[in-house]
Amino acid sequence: MLKDLVNEKLIKLQIEASDWEDAVRKAAQPLVDEGKVKTSYVDDIIKGVKEMGPYIVLTKHVALPHARPESGALESAIGIATLKTPVEFGNEDNDPVKYLFSLSAKDSSEHLGALADLAVLFEDKAFFELLDRTTDPKEIMDYINK
Repeated sequence: MLKDLVNEKLIKLQIEASDWEDAVRKAAQPLVDEGKVKTSYVDDIIKGVKEMGPYIVLTKHVALPHARPESGALESAIGIATLKTPVEFGNEDNDPVKYLFSLSAKDSSEHLGALADLAVLFEDKAFFELLDRTTDPKEIMDYINK
């Protein structure tokens, strides 16, 4: 479940980012800081987007930065970040991106329940209104845990 993979330390709100690469690095940094991924994992996210295009942009204004488990995932986790100013990823249908959900999956199945929970949240207008309004990660956790 989502609430098992995210915590307040993995939530960063109103980040300043100069471009998509800066946004991904800053959004994923809490996963590095909390020992969920190695720096190589973040590097592989960037490399993947450069090689395959903005496949991590899933829906309007939302990106799900992730890489393969063997890229350096140490524990399954999800970080949540919002950008103060949205950035272009090169996905003409869904740019600009304002919300990043950085995924670390240590295997191919453990995180699937959390992704299902995220898919429900992606349809929840009130969740995105909260992300836009709050500066307190605890409010985000309270919403996820309700």
